[in-house]
Amino acid sequence: MPAIEVISRAAVMLMSAAAEKLGLAHEDPDTSPHRDLDEARRLIQALAGLITESAEYLGPHAAPLRDGLQSLQRAFRETSAIPDEPGKGPGEHLTGPVR
Repeated sequence: MPAIEVISRAAVMLMSAAAEKLGLAHEDPDTSPHRDLDEARRLIQALAGLITESAEYLGPHAAPLRDGLQSLQRAFRETSAIPDEPGKGPGEHLTGPVR
């Protein structure tokens, strides 16, 4: 299996897990029994590291993966009762501030 496929699969797995921990997989994210922002933070941080460090190998897959990461970072910011300062959210030290 080519490395790009392994990296892409890992990124999608991290994205899916982070979305679930943000409650996005549930009909009503605010009442999701799976919501766990601490876990979501860790998953988004890992995803940011993977995408940032492997961007040169991802070719056409890089842009959609970055877009997915930014969507999760924004969702995390919107979900947090006390949002992190710009540039301090999960993975933002690698990707830059997300608005």
